Amino acid sequence: MEISIRKATVQDAEEISNIWRIICSEKIFSAINKPFTPQQERKYISSLSDREGIFVAELKGQIIGFQSLDKWADFSDSFDHVGVIGTFVLPEWRKRKIGYKLAKHTFNFAQKHAYEKIVIYVRAGNSSALKFYKFLEFVQKGVLSNQVKINGEYEDEIFMEMFL
Repeated sequence: MEISIRKATVQDAEEISNIWRIICSEKIFSAINKPFTPQQERKYISSLSDREGIFVAELKGQIIGFQSLDKWADFSDSFDHVGVIGTFVLPEWRKRKIGYKLAKHTFNFAQKHAYEKIVIYVRAGNSSALKFYKFLEFVQKGVLSNQVKINGEYEDEIFMEMFL
C-alpha cells in the first residue's frame, strides 16, 4: 500500500469536499456538522498563507484523508509559533496509520515554517481520536464544556497541545 502525502491544491477541492460530506454525515467525529462545498474548499485553499496548508493522503490517485494546518491567529505575530490542526480520514482507511503519516508530514512542514507548538480540539466522545493524539504526544490541557451542539445535543471538546 503506497500512500503519498502532498500539499493540496485547488484541484483537490472536490475530493476534499467529498470527505467532509462523509465525515459530517457520521455526526460523531467532527465538530463541523455541515460539509464544505467544493467552491468553499477552493476558496479556503486559495486563502492559505505559505505557512499553512492542507495535506492530502493519496492512494492510486484517490484522496483518502487530509490534515489541515492553520495559524492560530492572524491579528498578532505573537502567536506565529502556534498552529492548529485537524485530521480527517475516510472511514474505511481509519486505523491504518494514514493519520500518523499525515501528522509526520504536517509536523515536518510546521517545523520548517517556524511553528513550535500545535493545538487540536477533539470531541470528548471521539475516543479513537483522543488515543491517536495522545500517541502523537499531545497533552490534554482542558475541557471546553458544551462546546459542540449538533442536532440539539451538546458535547464537550478536549483541548490538547503538543510541542514540536
